[in-house]
Amino acid sequence: MSPVKPDLSVLDLAPVPTGTLASATLRRSVALARHAERLGYVRHWFAEHHGMPSVASSAPEILIAHVASATDRIRVGSGGIMLPNHVPLKVAEAFHTLHALHPGRIDLGIGRAPGSDPKVTRTLRAFDGGQFPALLAELLTLSRGDAQPGHPLHGIRVMPDDVPLPPIWLLGSSGASAAMAGEAGWGYSFASHFSHTPAAPALRAYRDHFQPSADFPRPHAILCVAAVCAETSERADFLAGTLDLMWLRLHRGEFRPLPSPEEAQAYAYTEAERSQVAHYRELTVVGTPETVCREILRRAEDAQADEIMLTCNLHDHDARLHSYTLIAEGCACA
Repeated sequence: MSPVKPDLSVLDLAPVPTGTLASATLRRSVALARHAERLGYVRHWFAEHHGMPSVASSAPEILIAHVASATDRIRVGSGGIMLPNHVPLKVAEAFHTLHALHPGRIDLGIGRAPGSDPKVTRTLRAFDGGQFPALLAELLTLSRGDAQPGHPLHGIRVMPDDVPLPPIWLLGSSGASAAMAGEAGWGYSFASHFSHTPAAPALRAYRDHFQPSADFPRPHAILCVAAVCAETSERADFLAGTLDLMWLRLHRGEFRPLPSPEEAQAYAYTEAERSQVAHYRELTVVGTPETVCREILRRAEDAQADEIMLTCNLHDHDARLHSYTLIAEGCACA
C-alpha cells in the first residue's frame, strides 16, 4: 500500500528555454539538484533525449556523475537510459563506474523508447525496440560475468569488476514492462507526465508479479507527474502556458527551445489547437500548493505509488525552483 505521504523526487530534462544557451541549462541542473536535496527530495533523475532543442539531457551518465559530485545525499540516476540506443557493454561499464565512484547513491533507470524522432534514431543506429529483452539480458550477463563457456560473452569482464550494477528500475508508459520489472525484483516507474494511459493497472501488475531481490526486498513504484505550482492559480496557469505551446509544437513536429509564457499568451490558438492543448493539459497538475499537492497525492493513492517523481519544465529557472519548493512544503503540510 502507498504511504500517506509518498517520497518526492525530481525528473530533470535539462530544459532549454528561448534566450538561454543549452550549456547554461546543464549548469542549472546542479543548482536544481542542490535545491532539491535541501528540500528533502530523495532522488534526481535525468531523462535521455536526442536532437531536441528544448532538451539538453542527451548524455545522462555524464550529468549523473557531475551532479552526484556536487551533492551529498540525494540519489542520482537515469530516467532513463534508453537501452536500444546503446551497446550493453558500454552501459554496464558506465554504471559500474558510477556505482564505484558514488556507492549507494546511483540508480539505473532503463527504458525501451528511442527518446528522439525517427531521423535522429537512425543516426544513433539504434536497435529495434523489439530487441529490448535481449539487450537487457546481455547487460545483466555482462555485469554479472556469468556467461558459460561457449557463450559469445564468456570471459568478458566489465571494469570496475568489484561492484555490481546499481539498483535497476524499468520505465514504462503503457504497462508493457510492469510484470517484467516485478518478476526481476526491480523498481518500476510509470511516465504519467506524458502518457494518458492509466497508471494503476500497470503498478498493480508490477506488484502482483513482484519477487524480492537484494536491491528491492519490497516492491517500489514511482509515479512521474508533470506539475506547475505558484502562489496563485492565475500565476501557475500563466507559467504553464509554456507547456501548452511546447506540446502543440511537438504535435506538429516542430522542435524548438521552450517558449516563454509571454510568447504562449500572445499565440493565437485556433479552436482545434485549443482542443489539443486541453488534451495535453490534462497530464499536468497546475495550481497553488494546496491544489497541486492534493491532486498529486490523490494520483499517487489511486495508483498505489510509493513515490512521486515531479518534472517541471518552465521557461524561468527561478520559477522552476520555486515550483519545487512550494510542492515540497505544501505536501509536507498536507
